[in-house]
Amino acid sequence: MLVALTLVAGIDVLQNFKSHKAISALNRIHEGSAKVIRNGVPLILPGEDLVLGDTIICEEGSIIPADAELILSNDFSINESILTGESVSVEKTVGEIIYQGTQVVRGYSYAKVIAIGNETSLSGIGALIETTGKEKTPLQLKVNRFVRNMFLGGLVAFLFVWGYQWYLSKDLLHGLLHGLTIAMSVIPEEIPVALSTFMALGAYRLLKKGIIARSPKTVETLGSATVICVDKTGTLTQNLMSLQYVLDAQIGDSELANNPLPSDTLVYGMWASEVEPFDPMEQSIHRWYSQLCGTDLRKDARMIQEFPLAGSPPSMTHIFRSAENEQIIACKGALEAVLDKCDADESTRNLWRERATVYARKGYRVLGVAKGVSSKNVPLNLSDITFTFCGLLVFQDPISPDIPRVIQNFQEAGVQVKMITGDYPETATAIAAACGIPSEKVISGEEVLSMSDEVLKSKVSEVSVFARIKPELKLRIVTALQANGEIVAMTGDGVNDGPALKAAHIGIAMGKRGTDVAKSAAGLILSNDEMGRMVDAIYLGRRINLNLSRAIRYIVAIHIPIILLVILPLFLNWMPDTLFSPIHVILLELIMGPTCSLVFENETPDHKEMHDPISISKALIPGKQLFMTLLQGITLTIACTLTAFLAQSWQLGEENMRTVVFFTLIFGNVFLTLYNRSDVFTIFSGKLSQNTMVYWIIGITGVILLLIAFLEPLQQLLSMNAVTIRIFLTALMFAILGTIWIDIRKLILFRKK
Repeated sequence: MLVALTLVAGIDVLQNFKSHKAISALNRIHEGSAKVIRNGVPLILPGEDLVLGDTIICEEGSIIPADAELILSNDFSINESILTGESVSVEKTVGEIIYQGTQVVRGYSYAKVIAIGNETSLSGIGALIETTGKEKTPLQLKVNRFVRNMFLGGLVAFLFVWGYQWYLSKDLLHGLLHGLTIAMSVIPEEIPVALSTFMALGAYRLLKKGIIARSPKTVETLGSATVICVDKTGTLTQNLMSLQYVLDAQIGDSELANNPLPSDTLVYGMWASEVEPFDPMEQSIHRWYSQLCGTDLRKDARMIQEFPLAGSPPSMTHIFRSAENEQIIACKGALEAVLDKCDADESTRNLWRERATVYARKGYRVLGVAKGVSSKNVPLNLSDITFTFCGLLVFQDPISPDIPRVIQNFQEAGVQVKMITGDYPETATAIAAACGIPSEKVISGEEVLSMSDEVLKSKVSEVSVFARIKPELKLRIVTALQANGEIVAMTGDGVNDGPALKAAHIGIAMGKRGTDVAKSAAGLILSNDEMGRMVDAIYLGRRINLNLSRAIRYIVAIHIPIILLVILPLFLNWMPDTLFSPIHVILLELIMGPTCSLVFENETPDHKEMHDPISISKALIPGKQLFMTLLQGITLTIACTLTAFLAQSWQLGEENMRTVVFFTLIFGNVFLTLYNRSDVFTIFSGKLSQNTMVYWIIGITGVILLLIAFLEPLQQLLSMNAVTIRIFLTALMFAILGTIWIDIRKLILFRKK
């Protein structure tokens, strides 16, 4: 048992070392620095060295290192999806607050640091994570309850046998020896060993699939998952706004994926973008311009005037001079802002408003585009320009290509998929429908906030899409699902996912794009951000549950003959007073522990068995299976008792009786292992999975038996005699007779099916 525990501990330590090493490597990706002005001198410092009052420089692509107030900005917008879940960039002007962890997508700014360390918005979410508890896994609860009950039973048996033997023999130590023997035979210490082994090896198997288990205990809960909650931005979608449609006033509509056409709307949308854009939307405009618009005029043109993003709603205007000295004026921005600058009648304006609304309701981002002319060589004011409306640019944060198939796989595996996002209901509905998530009903954050816990419990079982959800509301939704008896998995990559990731039974963070907060709160990390791996992980969790169930049934079955063979001498006076002593029980458990852990862990159950989630309400060993388990143990006990009776009738003596009974039990242990590998297929059916550990365990058991048979010091230690052919064949034959009915029963039932 010590060897088995050392092996399990080694696996666990190695797994934790590999997990922490992988997590550290991922975290290094997100370490950042800050550009600071101190005493009029620009410096680059680690983010943690910032102090209140520092002036930081924020440029395109940089990560905001602290909460700060803007004191100067130019065409400045940031992506706040890490906090809000919305993939659309947000324009910021002087006096507004920017938050730690968000990313600059356009322009630059100076900002004064107003919060650092534990006072930032990120740390507020971190504090919410710290106050969120973590429940024990369903299997842990079952195993703890089962082992506790067996321990109490062992304690009662120990006291009874100790007292009874003390009364009969008048010898305290003699009674204590018998009491310890029965206690050791009753308490199934192999079950915690098996549980630890299964979890550690399961975490190792996940690691080979690119899934880091921060705690091996998370692995088994995967098999019971009934609901998986997914964030929209960066999980279902690519967190990358790209141009999908161009609606041009002259040539009509163009769906770029199927019917891409060059147009004034696309051309002037490009001229109104930054020359070297960082904003994903502007990058997409430039990319489509390069593909569709023939001669590239950008390299020979120079910007002579810029009207940065401003106004409410905002717009921006660029003025270029081409190589031929032609003036190019382009404007883009919110539709209303662009229309207000154009010379268009009210019916035209209403037409474009209606067309924009159709796409906005489907979750798209819509920008208006206009072109201009001016009589002035370099217009100094927008009023000097006459604008003509060109059309609309329609953007979408596209879903990842494999997501619909992944969602379908989850649903086929019996796992409900629920989307929880900070984005708008229209966007959430459109994305959910495209992914295959039921989207007929949507609940908003305001509705969740107004609901009582009881009402929310009822609603979360009916609805699969939740929109405009703040971090604390995500936590409420997860808690409500858990209150309904669901085993909840939660995926996410942003800081706003952290509290719910920790509260869920299975928190799943993204390794590459996931924040440090999300990864520290989660139990699993997808190192390559592949959601499809989670389907494999869920099936692995079910495999672990099924195999562990078989291992526990085997442990209970093999413990029954040990217990009864310790007790029977109290009632059968022809048996030795001490058939088995503690050393025999220790040797048996040394064989049984690694046997059940390694053989059953390595099994691959039939796929049909893994189709449905493992019910947490189901007993560790359900009634019918418990009956069969007890029957297996009782029939093997009868076989061992018959060999003892034969040894008595042959007058072989106490040592030979102990030898033949011990060998019968060891052979029976091997056969129970083989027969319990499947509930349907026999060991000769050819349909069992290839399991090399079976051969190793049989070989090791054979070596132990040979040592007992021929090593005299070991025989003396165990109070046994050398094994004769008659003893060997008798033990083998009765072990077969006591267990073969298990496969005969499967053969009969399988034929009936």
